Amino acid sequence: MPRDHRPAKSIRVLLAEDQGMMRGALALLLGMEPDIEVVAQVAAGDAIVDAALNHRPDVALLDIELPGISGLDAAAELRDQAPDCRVLILTTFGRPGYLRRAMEAGAAGFLVKDGPVEDLARAIRQVLTGETVVDPALAAAALSAGPSPLTARECDVLKASVDGATVADVAAKLHLSESTVRNYLSAAIGKTGTRNRTEAVREARQQGWL
Repeated sequence: MPRDHRPAKSIRVLLAEDQGMMRGALALLLGMEPDIEVVAQVAAGDAIVDAALNHRPDVALLDIELPGISGLDAAAELRDQAPDCRVLILTTFGRPGYLRRAMEAGAAGFLVKDGPVEDLARAIRQVLTGETVVDPALAAAALSAGPSPLTARECDVLKASVDGATVADVAAKLHLSESTVRNYLSAAIGKTGTRNRTEAVREARQQGWL
C-alpha cells in the first residue's frame, strides 16, 4: 500500500522539463518555498523513472512533450514502479485530450505553465493530501470534447506517418501490411474530419490525442 502522502518535513520534488532555462527557473522558484525541495531534475522522459527510483520524490512534476518518452507515458510507468510518487503534469499545451490521457495514466493533477508559481506550489501540496488538481477551464473543455475517437493502432499509424514517411515506411516500422496501414490512415482521416494524413496528424495533435 502507498504510504500516507503527507511529508514530515519538506516535499521532495522531481522536475522533468526539456528546456534548460525553464527547468532552472522552476527549480529556483520552487526551492524558495519553505516546504519544497527539488531533489532531481531531468531533461528526457526516459530518465524519469530511474530518477524517481533513485531519489524517491513525493511528487513528480512532468512536462508532456519530452525527448525519449512523453511525460504521459512516464506517468503510467511511475504508477507501476513508484506508486508512492504523486504525478503532476505541467504543460504549455492545455489540450483536452492530454488531460484525459493524463488522468488515465494516474496523474493527480494537470496545470498549464502560464499560472503563477504560488499556484503550482499550492497544487504540489494539495496532491500530497490525496486531492486531484486540474485547471478549471481545461477540465470543462475536456468534458465537452469527449474521448478520443481514434483507436490505439490508428494513433500508432499517425505517429509513424510524420516527417514524410511513406506508407511502406510506416508498414515496415509497425510490422503491418501496406493495405492495413492505408485502412488505418483512412479511418483516422475520417474520424478527424480532415482531408489527408498530414491534416489528420495536425488535428489529432491539437486535440491532444497523440
